[in-house]
Formats: sequence, structure tokens, C-alpha cells
Amino acid sequence: MSKNVSQYNEDSVRSLDWKEHIRLRPGMYIGKLGDGSSTDDGIYVLLKEVIDNSIDEFQMGFGKAIDIKIEEGRVSIRDYGRGIPLGKVIDCVSRINTGAKYDSKAFQKSVGLNGVGTKAVNALSNYFKVQSIREGKTKIAEFERGELTKDYKEEKSAEKNGTMMSFIPDNQIFKNFHFIEEFVENQIWNYVFLNAGLTVNYNGKSFYSKDGLLDLLKRKVNVDEIRYPIIHLKGEDIEVALTHHNHYGEEYYSFVNGQYTTQGGTHLAAFREAIVKTVRDFYKKDFEAGDIRESIVASISIRVQEPVFESQTKTKLGSTHMFESGPTIRNYVVEFLSRELDNFLHKNPETADALLKRIQQSERERKDMAGIKKLANERAKKAALHNKKLRDCRVHFDDEKNNMRLESTLFITEGDSASGSLTKSRNVESQAVFSLRGKPLNCFGLSKKIVYENEEFNLLQHALNIEEGMDTLRYNRIVLATDADVDGMHIRLLMLTFFLQFFPDLVKNGHLYILETPLFRVRNKQKTLYCYSESEKQAAIRQLGAKPEITRFKGLGEISPDEFERFIGEDIKLTPVILRHDIPVQQLLEYYMGKNTPDRQTFIIDNLKVEADIVKEEPVEL
Repeated sequence: MSKNVSQYNEDSVRSLDWKEHIRLRPGMYIGKLGDGSSTDDGIYVLLKEVIDNSIDEFQMGFGKAIDIKIEEGRVSIRDYGRGIPLGKVIDCVSRINTGAKYDSKAFQKSVGLNGVGTKAVNALSNYFKVQSIREGKTKIAEFERGELTKDYKEEKSAEKNGTMMSFIPDNQIFKNFHFIEEFVENQIWNYVFLNAGLTVNYNGKSFYSKDGLLDLLKRKVNVDEIRYPIIHLKGEDIEVALTHHNHYGEEYYSFVNGQYTTQGGTHLAAFREAIVKTVRDFYKKDFEAGDIRESIVASISIRVQEPVFESQTKTKLGSTHMFESGPTIRNYVVEFLSRELDNFLHKNPETADALLKRIQQSERERKDMAGIKKLANERAKKAALHNKKLRDCRVHFDDEKNNMRLESTLFITEGDSASGSLTKSRNVESQAVFSLRGKPLNCFGLSKKIVYENEEFNLLQHALNIEEGMDTLRYNRIVLATDADVDGMHIRLLMLTFFLQFFPDLVKNGHLYILETPLFRVRNKQKTLYCYSESEKQAAIRQLGAKPEITRFKGLGEISPDEFERFIGEDIKLTPVILRHDIPVQQLLEYYMGKNTPDRQTFIIDNLKVEADIVKEEPVEL
């Protein structure tokens, strides 16, 4: 045996305590880490884990408000529930598999059941504080990366019962992290939509919902774009809201016990099946499932006893039954929709007529497109044999659960030099590159027919695998990687138009990003600094002194593959594209891509930026 081969003996086996294991394998507990530029990044999971406990108290009938404050990376959450029993305060946040939720009588339909959540927050924070106020007494403890640093004695307190937790995510794990206001607010809105009567106070704003999922859909769609008034149905342990609009695709928001299941699960699969069955039975016609669901926007929330999720982050429901000895989730949802939606359509003939017309429109469009799609698919298959537009990655899905890998990324770029640099420096396991040929077509106002007739769009659609909807999307992140000049910005705008025109749900679900790369390289013989703005460049010059060499990167192709590896690796800077809920997509596209109106001319003049300000670190809000 070679002397270089490590010995495997008793000394090779070691046991980790709870905090060591969480810090060594954080992905097992909170999914991907990230820097806060994506809604599924770890810092938002930490936030959710603490809020979930407060929500459970509200659902049990204790406390009608939750106070949240986020300031300079520090998070504080205060509820007005019963408060953690004072003698168990430290155990509940630092002893794994410890909690009250194993007693199903106390927490019948709770979100978190395995006693891990706040322990993960504790272990992954460089500062963590817990305080419980209960029956005139209070108990406080402080931690650093899971280690108890201060154990305060119990004291008297005149404050209302409840629990307060504060934490600062560990910057050793969450590098350069930042909370994006829109992401936090969307998270909070989901909580209030699912908990009628709950008030969440966040950084001076108050969030409240009276009508649950009806309010959620009103916030997600514009009333001028829907084909019929939102249908809102409620039953024991289930709530549904749905309508159809004029956009392409299917858009769903699904929840289990107040948890936003971004990847759906058994309840969403049952809902999609139930919609098709109910519509076919009501109209007594065997419509294509795709024609029924085309352009639907809907939300479903169910409450399940002791739900089983497919990961600690609880983004996909795996349970098959509602209760221990009750109906299956599939049967429960199908029976509810078959009864309640059928009754609603009989009582509201105008809505039933509008729904029928929307389905018939989808049916006509599908038939009109059949021949074009067939030819386009054949062209795409032939092109895939010999073109180099797509340099694919090796892994798209989790082998065990067939879930889309959170780190799977497709870079969309233009030109041979840029795509060449990206291809050479990427992680071939999870990063793919799609190369555009010149500027894409301005597709504003065009029908989806152009997606199949235009070779670039057709091949991109096939690369993403979204012809039949978002269920088959092959990459979690689609990243626009264009030059930081006028032409690059124009290409970026045209690609944004393409996605908003034909696949708005891809943008709404947080899959679209813009790659930020440095504008300048400032270096001397000892050190090299990369700068993303004029102010960073000036600071670098002051730091290095003595006339350093300054390079202005005009295009991505000017960045060598060795350098590029720095900017698409662990320290990648991505700006998420966020759709404002209060502006309809078509109105947005009309303003930016329609006729050159005086309003738009004024907007352009008022927002002219000098070259140094062309790159922003704020999310792109549309």
C-alpha cells in the first residue's frame, strides 16, 4: 500500500456535536447558502424558521401580532404567544430534536415538527439571542455560533407573554449577505394571507389580510388582465383561489400549514388534476388538460396533520394523507374541487361562460401552432446534433428526488469571446452556457408563434425545456450575462422582453438574474483589485497608490477565463429581476418597448447615467 494513502482506523472515526454538524453540512438544514440575491438563499430560510414558530403560536390561538425588524443584517422577531417554558429556553434553541411539536395534541398542524429549525439558526449565526416572557417572568440566553455565551438568571417582567429571538447570520458562511426588502416583504405577505387576523409589523410597515388567498391573488394579478372574477373557495383544512388571464403558462402558489411550497408536491399535483376533472365534467367535454390550465393563476392552501416534506427546507410536500387515518390528499382535494367548483360554476353562469371561452381560445391557439411546433421541434433536434449554442452542464436534478438542483445555472451570453470565456471558467457540473448570435428579435406584441419561427428563441426554449411549462425547467437560475455597454444593455432589455412576453411565470418565480462583472481591474505588482463601480475604482487606486495599472473591461470577452472563474464561482454577484406586483406585465412592456411616447422620453432623460454608474447592486425591479 502506498504511504500516501490515508489510514482508516478507530482514529478516523469522529462524532460531531449538533452545532458542528450543522456548520459542516448547512445545506442539509437550510438548502443552498447564497448571499441573499435569491428567494431560496439560506438567510431567508433562517428568517422563516424563526417566524414559523411564532405562526404556530398564532394558529394555536395565542397572540395576534408578530413584530419583525431587520437592520444592518441583524434580525429581531417578537411574538405574543405563550412564551417558551422558562426552564427549557436554552434546550429549545441548542439541543437537537428538542421541542413541543412532538406532542401532536399541542401542535396538531404545525409547520416544523422535527425540532431542528431554531437550532440551525443558532448554529449558523455569529450572534443569537433568545428571550421568553411567561407569566410575569423572563429568561434570556445569548450564543455565538451555537455556543452558549451568556445564561441570564430568571427575572420578573411586566411585558406581555411571548418569545423574542435575535440573530446575525454568520458572515463566514453567508459571505457578503444582504436582505432584499422585496423578498422579505413577499415572505411576510404570504404569512398574513394564510393567517386571517394576524398582523405582522415589519420595519415600520404593517401587513394584514382579511380574505386570505383571495387577497393573495389580487396582489399577484391585475384586475384589468383577468378573464373572470377570482373564484375563492374555502373548506375545512383547504382554501383555493383561481382565475385565468391572457398570459402564457401556468402560475401557482401552493402552501401547506402556512409553509410556501415553492416546488409544489402532492397537494399541487392533486389540485392541477382536480381542475381538469371538474372542468371536463362540468362542460361534458374531454378538453386537453393543457388547454384547461393554460393561462391559469391559482393558489391552494391545505392543513395536514404532521406533514412530511422532502427536505428540511420544506419546499415540496411528500405526504400522501391528510391525517393519520383520513383520506389521501389527492382524494381530499379532488373531491373538494369537484363539489365546490362545480357548484360555483352552476351558480355563476357568466364566470362559467368566460372560463369556457378562455379554454376554447387556448384550444384554437394550440391547433394553429401544431404544424409550426412540429417543424420547430425537428429543427431543434437537428441543430442540437451539430451546433454549439448550448454547452450544457452535467447535473440538473437531484438524483434521489428528481428535484431541480438549486445551484443549476444557465448563462445566456452573446458572442464567441464571451461564451468562450464563460465556458472555460464555468463549473461543468452545474453551470451551462447558451450563446446568442447577435441581438435577439424585439418580440414585444408578437404572438408565441414567433418563439417557434425564430431559431434563437426556439433553441433557447428547448435548452430551458419550458415548451410545456415551468414543471420541466432544467435550470434553477437563468442568468443574463451581457457586456457592460450600450449594446449589452440593449441585448439584456430584449431578453427581458422575451421572458416577460412569453414566460412571465419564470420571472415571477424568481428564476431570472443579471450577472454583475467588474468594470475595472486595478493592480500593481503585489495586488490585484476588481471594481464594480467608479467609486470602488477610486478607493482601489487610493489603496494601492503609486500609479497602479487600470484596465476598463468593455466586454466579457476581455476578461480571461482564469479571471472569470472568480466572478461565477462562490463569490458570484447576481442581481435578481423582480416584478412589481402593482404594474401589469403588458403595461410594463408597452411603456418600455412600445411606441416612443413623451413619457418614455422624459423617463430616459431623467434617468441618464454616466458610465461609472451603469452597474447597480440593487435588484432590478420591473
